[in-house]
Amino acid sequence: MARLHRPRRRTVGIVLLAVVAILAAGWFWYTQPQPLLPEATASLASTPEVTFTQVDGRLEWAPADGAYDTGLIVYPGGKVPAAGYGPTAQAIAAQGYLVVITPMPFNLAVFGIGAADGVIAAHPEVTTWAMAGHSLGGSMAAQYIADHPDAIDGMAFWASYPATDLSARDLQVTSIYGTNDPGAARMSGPEARAKLPPDTVFVPIEGGNHEQMGWYTGQPSDGQPTIERAEQQRQVVDATVAMLEQIAPQAP
Repeated sequence: MARLHRPRRRTVGIVLLAVVAILAAGWFWYTQPQPLLPEATASLASTPEVTFTQVDGRLEWAPADGAYDTGLIVYPGGKVPAAGYGPTAQAIAAQGYLVVITPMPFNLAVFGIGAADGVIAAHPEVTTWAMAGHSLGGSMAAQYIADHPDAIDGMAFWASYPATDLSARDLQVTSIYGTNDPGAARMSGPEARAKLPPDTVFVPIEGGNHEQMGWYTGQPSDGQPTIERAEQQRQVVDATVAMLEQIAPQAP
């Protein structure tokens, strides 16, 4: 009788292996990163105004004169490599701020919520920290802030919304989204507003979409933009810098 069961066990084993292989292939396909635009790669360099460095995988831009006391930690959107926000970071750093983009395991911030810990520990010269995050990255940055109530003073949501209640936090918040983003109503609607401080600043970018919050391509099911990416990015940078100006220590 034992011999009769061996083929059955072998068949079950083959089926299980096939299921595992299919799941692995599906996961590999799902986590493939979005392609970067040339501007993203070009931003991974120093300029006369901004010094670029790469430390422990983190991408860091700082004012070339070294005169900064406020930093911004950026969590990328789902399946978007950290460099996809390089031009944005470079432009913000040129206005006097340290900007650090943290790469995420599998390019999914849900697996790297605590990534800001290493950034803060590596930069004791920064006295005031803010965070920004695109899409999934924004929601996970909000979760980090909820878990570290004394570490972060400002938050910029880039086409995102909070995954947790921040409404009672003493936090300077700006929510920036494109009006042609399919998720715009959720980003600016009552549910999102109820989880944010009452003085949260909402910045709709007319004609902007989801993908143009970064410098990558291939965003599925996105709305068609009616403005150029450079213009949408200009508004993202301006609104984020305005938030940073609110929390930066004031010169005597």
